[in-house]
Amino acid sequence: MQCERYIFGFLAIISYLCTQIVNKMARNKKPLPLLEGVTIEAVAAEGKCLFHWNDLVVFVPFCVPGDVCDVQIRRKKHSFAEGEVVRFIKYSNVRAIPFCQHFGVCGGCKWQNLPYEEQLKFKQKQVFDQLTRIGKIELPEFRPIMGSVHTKEYRNKLDYGCANKRWLTSDQLKDETLVKDTPAIGFHITGAFDKILPIEKCWLMDDLHNQIRNEIRDYAIENGISFFDLRAQVGLLRDVIIRNSATGEWMVIIQFHYDETGGEKEAKALLQHIADKFPQITSLMYLDNQKCNDTIGDQEILVFKGNDHIFETMEDLKFKVGPKSFYQTNTEQAYHLYSVARELAFSNLSPLTSRSALPLGSSENPSPLIYDLYTGTGTIANFVARKARKVIGIEYVPEAIEDAKINSSINGIDNTLFFAGDMKDILTDEFIAEHGRPDVIITDPPRAGMHPDVVKTILRAAPERIVYVSCNPATQARDLQDFDADYKVSVVQPVDMFPHTPHVENVVLLEKR
Repeated sequence: MQCERYIFGFLAIISYLCTQIVNKMARNKKPLPLLEGVTIEAVAAEGKCLFHWNDLVVFVPFCVPGDVCDVQIRRKKHSFAEGEVVRFIKYSNVRAIPFCQHFGVCGGCKWQNLPYEEQLKFKQKQVFDQLTRIGKIELPEFRPIMGSVHTKEYRNKLDYGCANKRWLTSDQLKDETLVKDTPAIGFHITGAFDKILPIEKCWLMDDLHNQIRNEIRDYAIENGISFFDLRAQVGLLRDVIIRNSATGEWMVIIQFHYDETGGEKEAKALLQHIADKFPQITSLMYLDNQKCNDTIGDQEILVFKGNDHIFETMEDLKFKVGPKSFYQTNTEQAYHLYSVARELAFSNLSPLTSRSALPLGSSENPSPLIYDLYTGTGTIANFVARKARKVIGIEYVPEAIEDAKINSSINGIDNTLFFAGDMKDILTDEFIAEHGRPDVIITDPPRAGMHPDVVKTILRAAPERIVYVSCNPATQARDLQDFDADYKVSVVQPVDMFPHTPHVENVVLLEKR
């Protein structure tokens, strides 16, 4: 006991000294400046813009090139600073009027104030800059970016958090008549993990999803259902996922967090209310998540009403989409993205070195063996299967692979094989020796790109061509460096899947040197 008292006393002294040091640093810290009348110069990464101040680059959100404004510096480092517009003096001629009431607070659609044609220009430039600056390899002339068919209500999936504390803007904090600690359903705010920005209307998905989300919120508040407290890990209503499809089907998944006193009765009452209110929902599901995070990949998801899936369509194919399935969230644009991948996998863009100068799939040149890496629910694999001898798909989510097999079955496709597991563990020299050397590899990895071991295995497999679909041109550029000695980049095709955001997809064709 005596030893413990000494330890606690010592820790208390250290804590006191640290507090004094922090307080002194705060007192000595110079206030950050307000810069008046600056002109925003260009678009930067992550949907921000930039201007130069002294020797620093200053990054500012929610403005466009040509805006003249006053900027309060919020953070200053050696080589850059971050600021916030506190007053617009003159708006740029290159500007659109944001259509969403949450713009400027919600960080989801940071480019709503930029005309869509301008967004596409900057996305094209972003792909070019990252492939040239990071990749540092020989590149062909880029194809023009493919713009999205729709720029509103283009998503087929949205995920909303539920919290017992709503996010408040600075103006709302000053409003003494406003009840501060009220629950909300909406999006997480960067830098405030335990608070949710309440969303009344989101334009990214069909308006029915707004009605469903708001009804869940209203019913929960009216009936005293507790909202989740992420810090304390208590509260019943935790998360809402809404999906729809081109077939008109709707899936709703509600995450609950039961406690020692129960909660299942209240949860099922809410589910029944939503089922009665919205007969359009064909798959109403729920789960009890006791983890510290909201991911559902390892959770048991139960059906309350309808099916455990919905169907999506592409050309004459049907795809089963379950609660854990990955499917491109811009349905219509996904078709154009996959059409590009299919075109590059099969078209005779240049002579093939180790086979012949004939197109893959011609009578003199037998249909190719294709490996589809990171296949998800097998969308690309099944989409290209009818032109291939065989397609082998690999994906780390077992449930997605089961859906991929079902998708082949329901479409009468019998030349696909699917395997579940970590890519670097599945795709080995032994695997390729067993299943055959691929003529074409299509790879669509996550944002982090491909594991170095996967790249090395692909190089040893030496396919005639590689079609690399990427949601992150920066990591794609890094991987292209590793392929450069053996492969040349023949085609670069940017594709916009997410209007009003800085995100862009890119498809690259690599052909064997």
